[in-house]
Amino acid sequence: MQFAEFLTPQEVEQVHEASLEILENTGILVRNDKARDIYARHGCKVDSETLIVKISPSVVEEYRKAFVPTFTFKGRDPKFDRTIPEDRPLIVTASSAPNIIDPETGEERRATSSDIANIAFLINELPGYDVFSISTLADDAPEGQFSLSRYYPALKNCLKPVRSNTPSMKDLMEVLELGTIIAGGKEAYKERPLITHHDCPVISPLTMDVESTEEVLYLTENGLPVYGSIVPNAGMTAPMTLLGTLALGNTEFLALSTLMQMIRPGTPLIYAVLPTVADMRTANYAPGAIETGILQIAHSQMARFYNVPSGGYIGLTNAHTNDAQSGYETGMNTTGALLAGADMLNMGGLLGSLMTFDFAKAVIDNEIALMLKRINRGMEFNEANFALGVIAEIGPGGTYIDNPHTLKHMRTTALLPKVATREIRTTWEDKGRPDVNILAMNEARKILTRDNPAVFSEDVDRKIRARFEGLVAGNAGWKE
Repeated sequence: MQFAEFLTPQEVEQVHEASLEILENTGILVRNDKARDIYARHGCKVDSETLIVKISPSVVEEYRKAFVPTFTFKGRDPKFDRTIPEDRPLIVTASSAPNIIDPETGEERRATSSDIANIAFLINELPGYDVFSISTLADDAPEGQFSLSRYYPALKNCLKPVRSNTPSMKDLMEVLELGTIIAGGKEAYKERPLITHHDCPVISPLTMDVESTEEVLYLTENGLPVYGSIVPNAGMTAPMTLLGTLALGNTEFLALSTLMQMIRPGTPLIYAVLPTVADMRTANYAPGAIETGILQIAHSQMARFYNVPSGGYIGLTNAHTNDAQSGYETGMNTTGALLAGADMLNMGGLLGSLMTFDFAKAVIDNEIALMLKRINRGMEFNEANFALGVIAEIGPGGTYIDNPHTLKHMRTTALLPKVATREIRTTWEDKGRPDVNILAMNEARKILTRDNPAVFSEDVDRKIRARFEGLVAGNAGWKE
């Protein structure tokens, strides 16, 4: 597959050179003491008063050699393991929204651990999704169990890879212990780390924080899967040009990736981003804007230059309901990113600029995900698919509808959606004129009222609950 590109090879080199210049002359503010020490030990200039680290081009180029071209997500069930770029496009839910559209009332409210359980079950059953990045927070989390109240219901109800973050080292260690119990021990977990960790240690512009950086250091040292996202916002935390924002974001990616390779050469990376352009009429956040897609295209091109997988939060929307805006913002940006070679798309389920999860939106986005996967299959060019024998057999004026060749291929050539309406108008009217939101909610209800194949065994659940007293129930399912 040939990829769409905005930059010539020479322009890609210029972006890289600009990033090297920023790292060498402007540097990055590193608030984590241990990270500064690592940079210093590997030939970087560290100012102990300003906490600015400056990285020479030779150091970056040395540790670029350790970059690896693949990243693997592992699930509770090995059949759901996915490696990019081989298994692209990897479709991931968008994550960490505080709110949810209540499936019964249609009103927005705070999300709970029970919602996470239901979302996990839904994502497990929707074939377009490959990874469950925990979609919401849990407002009912007992004191001291903020992260456990998210990871436990997610892992309990989903066999696919689970991805999320933790706000502190304490939470990280508890989540790793939870994963160890589920896997059956420390060695089993190291062999199959069924949680992929995601942090944002670099805060634009050019600042590395304390806690998230500490987590990345620990996970990298221990060979556990982790990657960071780079999140520049043009006009607010990055220059108000697309090229300036690209250069800044690329600089931040190189700073973090170089640090990870210093700790453990050969650590898998994802060039993951959420680059945006602020709506300067109001200073509102605009992740659904087309500029997010343009920047993702450019960042994916830079990722190919570094020979690492790429992707990020793309296909988001500023819309507050499943309307035309939601559809075109998600559809246009994800299609652009796919055609540009992005390997991973965090796109599923959220409305309102990452603030609110909606079950119907997740089902609609599953259909978009399946469309993207169909685009990726392309024309499937081979001799048999020319079907010259069938064309000769049917001849001019014939019909293919009852031919065995049609029967053989009719379920695989075309994507057959469950939500999109393809009936004639009168049939649609006879059914009460259901819109896409109604049809998607009906599909979610069908899934969430049937048996859940992902739940833990009683033995595993007993061990988890004995270790973490007062843990949320974590059960999924809606009543019919």
